[in-house]
Amino acid sequence: MSHVERSVELFGLKFNCAQSVFASFSKELGLDEKQALKIGGCFGSGMRKGEVCGACTGALMALGLKYGQSEVGDRDSKLKSDDVCVKFLEEFESENGSYICNELLGCDIRTKEGVEYAVENKLFTEFCPKMVESATLIVEKLIKE
Repeated sequence: MSHVERSVELFGLKFNCAQSVFASFSKELGLDEKQALKIGGCFGSGMRKGEVCGACTGALMALGLKYGQSEVGDRDSKLKSDDVCVKFLEEFESENGSYICNELLGCDIRTKEGVEYAVENKLFTEFCPKMVESATLIVEKLIKE
């Protein structure tokens, strides 16, 4: 199963966007999928506040797991993870218009009205899976570079 298939499948199983993207890469990056799902649990819907899209957060967790600094003084890993973070966010924004959840959805999900709008317009079930797919594809591309 491809990363995109797995991330979209997880999202369809009602895991949040961050969990879905992060977990689709976890095994090959040395982290158990169950652990990845737990780590991503509080990052969906822009940390429940419509901030940075959870699909982006999950993607950045995967990139951090791949390239992040884990040793004191490892400047190369720090620079690499900073670089892929910026590249990811720029590409996601270029493809989707923003990486901020509320901007992507066109409503403020911090409010009852915003959530109702999102539900009525099927944003969580029809729009968000596209963001999960987009984030997953960009991570795949960055890992291959």
